[in-house]
Amino acid sequence: MAVRVLTDSVADLPAETARRLGIEVVPLMVRFGAEEYRDGVDLSTEDFYRLLAARPEFPTTATPSPAAFAQAYDRLAEQADELLVVTLSSRLSGTYQAALQGRELMRRRPRVEVLDSGTAAILEGFAVLRAAEAVRDGASLEEAREAARRAAARADMLCTFDTLEYLRRGGRIGAAAAFLGSLLKVNPLLTLREGVVAPAGRTRSRAAAADRLYEFAAGFQRIEELAVEHTACPEEAEALLERLSRLHPRERIVLSKMTPVIGAHTGPGLLLVGVLGDRRGS
Repeated sequence: MAVRVLTDSVADLPAETARRLGIEVVPLMVRFGAEEYRDGVDLSTEDFYRLLAARPEFPTTATPSPAAFAQAYDRLAEQADELLVVTLSSRLSGTYQAALQGRELMRRRPRVEVLDSGTAAILEGFAVLRAAEAVRDGASLEEAREAARRAAARADMLCTFDTLEYLRRGGRIGAAAAFLGSLLKVNPLLTLREGVVAPAGRTRSRAAAADRLYEFAAGFQRIEELAVEHTACPEEAEALLERLSRLHPRERIVLSKMTPVIGAHTGPGLLLVGVLGDRRGS
């Protein structure tokens, strides 16, 4: 039976990759006041940061509705008998629950399995990528789900911020709240642990933070996938990618602007390295 893979827009997969592997992306929502946009559909990354600079209010985000998932399920049911949905961490968003609820609203009745990746951003993307590649190669729904689960468990990230204010206002800061109140002239380093944002250290300069991101990637003895993501700091991202090409072929490193819904929670100045692979000594 044919299987299709769906995910949400936080997975941050390059559009060409999603098209090539037949991955359906259900967008989250970004709001500026009363104005609402579908993440990456009605609002490009460039337009988002123009609005962020021009508008007085902080943006907010919302999960896709269960109906949005149901519509995607019904559309893909014309092509497939089974659907695998991989979502961002349920501890960061209600998207996982919306995907589950969407099953109750379908007009058609394909089999739909929903996997909470426990991750976000490109780490979620790695899990989706492995699931879609497995389907392309003839895997069953169960095999694709296991490929996604294994990838999520082997993926890790490290990122640095200019400010934690956006995360604080959005309530997504988790254990990293310990940083607040002590960040004058300090560049925080954050990661994801057990599905939530967690502190991973701090440096006294942006250059030192970039060094730490490089060292993080160098701590892997085997790299399958490597990505550099950023929010409105393309020169820094390009410089970091150039350094990382010592560890992994440059043409295979994903360089991307993070989706607007992530930017709404981080603001400009986020620089992130994501790795799928095996750490040294593991």
